[in-house]
Amino acid sequence: LLPEARRRLWGFTRRLPLRRAAAQPLYFGGDRLRSTQAAPQVVLNVPETQVTCLENGLRVASENSGLSTCTVGLWIDAGSRYENEKNNGTAHFLEHMAFKGTKKRSQLDLELEIENMGAHLNAYTSREQTVYYAKAFSRDLPRAVEILADIIQNSTLGEAEIERERGVILREMQEVETNLQEVVFDYLHATAYQNTALGRTILGPTENIKSINRKDLVDYITTHYKGPRIVLAAAGGVCHNELLELAKFHFGDSLCSHKGAIPALPPCKFTGSEIRVRDDKMPLAHLAIAVEAVGWAHPDTICLMVANTLIGNWDRSFGGGMNLSSKLAQLTCHGNLCHSFQSFNTSYTDTGLWGLYMVCEQATVADMLHVVQNEWKRLCTDVTESEVARAKNLLKTNMLLQLDGSTPICEDIGRQMLCYNRRIPIPELEARIDAVDAETVRRVCTKYIHDKSPAIAALGPIERLPDFNQICSNMRWIRD
Repeated sequence: LLPEARRRLWGFTRRLPLRRAAAQPLYFGGDRLRSTQAAPQVVLNVPETQVTCLENGLRVASENSGLSTCTVGLWIDAGSRYENEKNNGTAHFLEHMAFKGTKKRSQLDLELEIENMGAHLNAYTSREQTVYYAKAFSRDLPRAVEILADIIQNSTLGEAEIERERGVILREMQEVETNLQEVVFDYLHATAYQNTALGRTILGPTENIKSINRKDLVDYITTHYKGPRIVLAAAGGVCHNELLELAKFHFGDSLCSHKGAIPALPPCKFTGSEIRVRDDKMPLAHLAIAVEAVGWAHPDTICLMVANTLIGNWDRSFGGGMNLSSKLAQLTCHGNLCHSFQSFNTSYTDTGLWGLYMVCEQATVADMLHVVQNEWKRLCTDVTESEVARAKNLLKTNMLLQLDGSTPICEDIGRQMLCYNRRIPIPELEARIDAVDAETVRRVCTKYIHDKSPAIAALGPIERLPDFNQICSNMRWIRD
């Protein structure tokens, strides 16, 4: 998974490592061991996603699979994209503060209650969304919803806790800086969306972390935590009517107190450009190259996901390469061009990044980039029907296998409700994927790749990386 969200886990008082998840809400449950003939029957057995909208605009969405456990959470259409240079980092800072005590519970009381329930309380912040969710027994659904309502509506945001969390976030920033993939993708956003909200990091700059105060946090809550921007999603052993009554009781009136217009989505313009940080003391070069893609609701999204699957990913630890379906994997393995690569398709509301992240030795950086650009050209000109058919099957399999348990299903419901205002049914998704053919891939890839200036972020021993003009010229070729 590509880095995209900062996460935190409370439950038995332990914390998960940092990771950022690819913003890819099109995931549906399935079983790869079933035959293709049985697929229609599998689809019929998928529980319905029920959706209800309250008078204050809050949407309640759930899927009841009859399990003894459940996941319930609040998906909020507010992330670092809605910040400005002065308050960048506030959304992530607020996520830290959510578990530091409320008017009803101290931090100790909150942790003990979650632990005694055998539950987990989790949160993460991305560039466009903030999420708080709990995993618990189905019988504890009312308590879980009440706790979630308490922490987003009644957090004390005490001055002492704010000061303590500054140090925690600064240490977290130091951890992020040791993760070179995180660093490269932050650089990539910074250059691709320079001087816009998407170009800023989720954690924010050090000076902001040191200066954010209680008023900044309260202003962010009252500005963005409004009913129409929030989804209460649940999956597992969940009765929709019960969840709906809980939503009305805990959120029906309180969210109406946040008056004022809903902030407009800040525009973010893609700029073909580069960031190079040369450090010859580093053993390997880390490089990301991307072109501008599309938002979630764009008609070309599915085709770009198929193209992304065609490129695939590879790592030396796989122990293979020459016999993999990915042409790029075959070439890199045969030529010993890199240690690893992975394609990515990161979508936001109205834009996206489609490209490749690679880790190479100093001597092979130029050759690896040349092979990558040639493979992109091949997608635009010579990709075959058999390759596309295999990629479509792999894409569907990967999406279906992602949903293993109530938590990923709940995440899928929450993200899709924010992205599409509905949960896309499996038959519709499969039909949209099946509609993609080789000609469609060639046409769509040509539209977004041919003669486009990419965004590039490079770190490490990159002396042999071609200059930006040369890289841009390799994005052009004679079209039939």
